[in-house]
Amino acid sequence: MTFSLRFSSLFLAAFMSFGALSAYALNTIPNTLNVAGKNLILNGVGTRTKFILSIYHAGLYLQKKNNNAQQIMAANEPMAIRMNIVSGFASASKMKHALNQGFKNATGGKTAPIQPQINQLLKAAFSGKMNKGDIMDLVYNPATGTQIIKNNKVLTTIKGLPFKQALFGIWLSNRPAQASLKNQLLGKN
Repeated sequence: MTFSLRFSSLFLAAFMSFGALSAYALNTIPNTLNVAGKNLILNGVGTRTKFILSIYHAGLYLQKKNNNAQQIMAANEPMAIRMNIVSGFASASKMKHALNQGFKNATGGKTAPIQPQINQLLKAAFSGKMNKGDIMDLVYNPATGTQIIKNNKVLTTIKGLPFKQALFGIWLSNRPAQASLKNQLLGKN
């Protein structure tokens, strides 16, 4: 009984520390981002989890609040997703795998038309190391395309609305990376 009680107490303490980290990290997602001279507002913020671990916190930035995922994905207007990596579990290879699966889910398995852009993203953004504390910004500007920015350094710019639609669909499509995260990004907590 004593061992079980101690184990339960340790598990509860560990679980509570993950919650404290999450609350702290969520505060690192700013309320606005500037894209192409426009201030975008934070539409919603959430956490991507795997088992009980927080992998990253994400914020969705739009010109005005919107909780309609289909409208957001289809829109040809400035928007962004910021990811704050909060776990060492988010290695570059695991992120590549997750993004590949996300693109398949978002496109209904029809990635061929945007495969060169997917390859460009994966090569530019996930060839090196991914570290706890990294900030990834996926910033769409209709005039230039989608900029992939890691720790304030532009890694690549990928042209095309279809790519942007699939990229944002990873989190907002009918088969999102995580349903609870989708709802959080849409402000539906």
